[in-house]
Amino acid sequence: MRIVLTFPPAGVTDVAARLIAERMNTSLKQPFVVDPRGGSGGNIGAEIVAKARPDGYTVGITTDTLFTINPQIYAKMSFDAAKDIVPVATLASFAQVLVCHPSVPAKNVQELVALGKQRPLSYASGGVGVPGHLAMELLLFRSGTAMTHVPYRGAVPATTDILGHQVDCGFLPGPTVLPHVASGKLVALAVSSAKRSPMAPQVPTVSESGLAGFDASFKLVLFAPANTPPAILDALAKEAMAAVTQPDVAAKLRSNDLLPIGIGAEATRKLLAEDIQIWTPVVRKIELKAE
Repeated sequence: MRIVLTFPPAGVTDVAARLIAERMNTSLKQPFVVDPRGGSGGNIGAEIVAKARPDGYTVGITTDTLFTINPQIYAKMSFDAAKDIVPVATLASFAQVLVCHPSVPAKNVQELVALGKQRPLSYASGGVGVPGHLAMELLLFRSGTAMTHVPYRGAVPATTDILGHQVDCGFLPGPTVLPHVASGKLVALAVSSAKRSPMAPQVPTVSESGLAGFDASFKLVLFAPANTPPAILDALAKEAMAAVTQPDVAAKLRSNDLLPIGIGAEATRKLLAEDIQIWTPVVRKIELKAE
């Protein structure tokens, strides 16, 4: 069985997919192959799943933005996120960490906002419309600041260029950037979620940093080709939910800045619908578009 990741390896999707694949491999006695296919905000990997045979042998793991944001910002998509793929389960939620190169003279969100109003700044993300991009655009919108967006094909190359100070800062996954924060190569200003991260409890939230009510947290979703038989979808959902709630898997997820959720298709569809209502006004106000 094949789990297609819609983002490059070494990110939160990769961590979660390999943990869940290992557990499902044991429970289903079926080998799982994790296949990272990043690009276009998850569209490249999702297209593979959308066009796969709907027999349960090809599924995907993506972020909720594939369903909530991509259909709004991509003028052309090679599949219909509402018709060609279906959510199976929500696996976990995660936030992004706002980091800057140490030479940037800002040690908190308020200082970064003030600096951005004084001189040009740039920020990196893992691609157009991905969580880090959305989190930063929400911050800029809320604070009335502007920065130049530099998108990359994933969080790792984005982090590399912040480390080299080709770019000033960025909202990026905790497991990718926090080791560099610990070594002093990056400075963490805030986390995007409503609550502090267990991986970095010393780092305040954006809301605590002056933008009250700010919450840009995201979810990992297991999905499958449309027309996959309901019995297969139910079985996959059951095993995925069981995997993320296993104590050892849940502990490993939390250690990688992922909060286990483990809910099925119906509850996932409800969450996605709620997220569309939250993000649509933001996307429209900042006129977010992707090629």
